Amino acid sequence: MGMLVLGLIVFLGVHSVRIFAEDWRTRGIARWGEMGWKGLYSALSLIGFALIVWGFAQARLLPVVLWSPPAMLKHLNSLFTLAAFILVAAAYVPRNRIRARLHHPMILGVKLWAFGHLLATGTLADLVLFGAFLLWAVLDFRAARRRDRALGTVYAPGTMGPTAIAVLVGVVAWAVFAFWLHAAWIGVAPFPRA
Repeated sequence: MGMLVLGLIVFLGVHSVRIFAEDWRTRGIARWGEMGWKGLYSALSLIGFALIVWGFAQARLLPVVLWSPPAMLKHLNSLFTLAAFILVAAAYVPRNRIRARLHHPMILGVKLWAFGHLLATGTLADLVLFGAFLLWAVLDFRAARRRDRALGTVYAPGTMGPTAIAVLVGVVAWAVFAFWLHAAWIGVAPFPRA
């Protein structure tokens, strides 16, 4: 469990700089240049992510069960995760209506993914992992909206074509992950074959 917590501290710590230390980030970019800053940010993110994966896998070997969620919540999590994939796709497709309306769809996608997984799982490792991501997403979304207001950020209006592309990409990515990759990478099949 310690490795999981360390990974979360590193990964979410790096991703929290804009929440808690925007001025320090600005000085870091000025000192190391944008590419230097991005290189350090990426390296620390990869280290943190690797520690999360390793720590979560280790914690799952001897699970501490806190509760047993009903099957209904696992099905509900599938819907939350589908919506999360669409939101994440919308963060990268320019001029779509989802991003125009929500402004920060990726962070909202992380919120849905984490919340759904908290409902559908019941071990201590799940609570630590998904709870940490949910807390981070709540704080990051609030900080991003505050930053938008301070800077007067205006988002381009969306159109139907890019919106349809974002939805299609999200649905396809979700299906590939839900039906194949989740079982291969995480060892849990959301839709087990009979």
